[in-house]
Amino acid sequence: MSHTDASVTTDPVENPREASFGNLVSDLSTQIPELVRSEIRLAQAELAEKGKRAGVGIGMFSVAGLLGFFGLALLLTTAVLLLDLVLPAWAAALIVAGVVLAGAGIAALGGRKQVAEVGSPTPERAIEGVKADVATLKGDRA
Repeated sequence: MSHTDASVTTDPVENPREASFGNLVSDLSTQIPELVRSEIRLAQAELAEKGKRAGVGIGMFSVAGLLGFFGLALLLTTAVLLLDLVLPAWAAALIVAGVVLAGAGIAALGGRKQVAEVGSPTPERAIEGVKADVATLKGDRA
């Protein structure tokens, strides 16, 4: 039997002890781009999730602005429509506008809470993954 026999294997995947440094570097050079791409995909997914949550808060700020606008419109309309009621017109308009503006304040607080819950826009999980990958490449075992 000669050394060129197909039954003898030097494939580093099948026999990792015979893997040469060149094979390891070659494998590493093909695996690193895939690792970077997967970390980028993780960062994109994390940012999309945070963006959706921030969108809810921004939507609530929009509701607050709309209710504030209606509050102003009601303040003006009520001043005209309630001139003939028992209360003075200014007092009735002030009460209705105060209720609407209180609703706007509640929506604004809810929107602020939603935006604050999102926290930093930094993709923390992706960063931790990259740190772990770098530590692994350096040979650190955490």
